[in-house]
Amino acid sequence: MKVLAWIGLLLLVLAALVVMAGQLGFLAGNMPTDLGVHGGRLKPPSATPNSVSSQADLYPDHAQRGYASIAPLTFQGDTDAAMQKLATVLHQFERTTLVEQRSDYLYAQCSTPLLKFTDDVEFWLDRKAGVIQVRSASRLGKGDLGANRARVEKIRAQFQKN
Repeated sequence: MKVLAWIGLLLLVLAALVVMAGQLGFLAGNMPTDLGVHGGRLKPPSATPNSVSSQADLYPDHAQRGYASIAPLTFQGDTDAAMQKLATVLHQFERTTLVEQRSDYLYAQCSTPLLKFTDDVEFWLDRKAGVIQVRSASRLGKGDLGANRARVEKIRAQFQKN
């Protein structure tokens, strides 16, 4: 019985250390250096199932194309108003920081509540297609349990609602 008590205590201490590491920012990962729009494209989807991209179909041989594929945001009317509306929506989301805002591009960082994992979310106003392209990706881990897709769909719902 003493062995089980020690194992339980050890697991409790390890869990506390992991939470502490997250709260101190050790699980946030590093900001990618290759974000932004390059040649009319956002960064490709991640090599593992932890991202979504409305431009996934531009990479037909990509291993995660099917998992990553998501629709772009649609809007009616003025492009500047649409991007401002999207920025307003992002400001309303908890644990979301708008890092860069231009007339045709928004970049935000979103973090999880307990462990502070950070995801990078980009939006690009694709004037030619008349939509806002989106990419959301986890910095760490091989999977995201659908978190990036759920986030983009919540953003889409708020954007369409307002």
